[in-house]
Amino acid sequence: MGLFDFMIVEIAMDLGTANTLIIHGGKIVVDSPSIVARDIRNGKIIAAGKEASLMQGKTHENIKTIRPLKDGVIADFDASEKMISWFINNIPEIKKNLFKPALRMVVCIPSGITEVEMRAVRESCERMNGKEVFLIHEPMAAAIGMGLDVMQPKGNIIVDIGGGTTEIAVIALGGIICDKSIKIAGDVFTGDILYYMRTHHNLYIGEATAEQIKIEVGAAIEALEDAPADMMVRGRDLLTGKPKEVQITSREIARALDKSILRIEDAIMVTLSVTPPELAADIYNTGLYLAGGGAMLRGLDKRISQKTDLPVYIAEDPLRAVVRGTGIVLKNIDKYKSVLVK
Repeated sequence: MGLFDFMIVEIAMDLGTANTLIIHGGKIVVDSPSIVARDIRNGKIIAAGKEASLMQGKTHENIKTIRPLKDGVIADFDASEKMISWFINNIPEIKKNLFKPALRMVVCIPSGITEVEMRAVRESCERMNGKEVFLIHEPMAAAIGMGLDVMQPKGNIIVDIGGGTTEIAVIALGGIICDKSIKIAGDVFTGDILYYMRTHHNLYIGEATAEQIKIEVGAAIEALEDAPADMMVRGRDLLTGKPKEVQITSREIARALDKSILRIEDAIMVTLSVTPPELAADIYNTGLYLAGGGAMLRGLDKRISQKTDLPVYIAEDPLRAVVRGTGIVLKNIDKYKSVLVK
């Protein structure tokens, strides 16, 4: 151990389109929406995370809320860098340090990411004082976070439905055998709900309200065994311009999301159809694993199970499966060397 090794701080980060999670010292120290509020006059970031998300849709012209990641990749370099540094600098141990410590980081990235996008993530982290930056694919991190032994010669299929992308991957022997990444995930679901409210109820609602509908009454099938209570939704009437309130059921939301979920099912079927036969035989026994925020959509496991004829298991904490896996890799970096992205 060198003289400066005690200055190295290890963090694992799940840089997501919707949420950013950071693990430090075995604990989740950051769990915030991936959003920043910027003052347009001087370009300064005035808030990030939860604080900035409360401002969404309620700002005046001098303040703009930005989501720096789109479809799982960095869309606004400057804002994403400032957001990452805001989150990292607010980690208690780093906050109390006089010096900016060097960082050893494991960061997860979508499996469909290009070389250029990958370099962008790496460079952003290096500029944050990342001395060692390791990258890992999201489905791999999700599998490890769910407690699957990814090093075994046994096939597992993971479907990780995040905010910007849905990642589907067949994993064996510490590698991804075949994968598919589609840009249909939580954000598209939110857009589907906005569109449905406009076209079926003449009601104009904001993104935050659509997100709330998705969480409270979101469903993937109409016939739910224990359906959530109906929800009252307020917004602006498109015909009269007056504020109004309508009642929404989970059946309606299942109809609103149907087309997008169909596309996720198709992507799963495509991935299964190119899986080598020996691994397909394993998957028939092990089933399909769901992770990511989208896995919490009521009835989705049942719907995918009917489509694929496979048992479907949801990670016990789907929102955090990816960051947990990233944290496990960080702790046992030598054991998991082979799963990291070169």
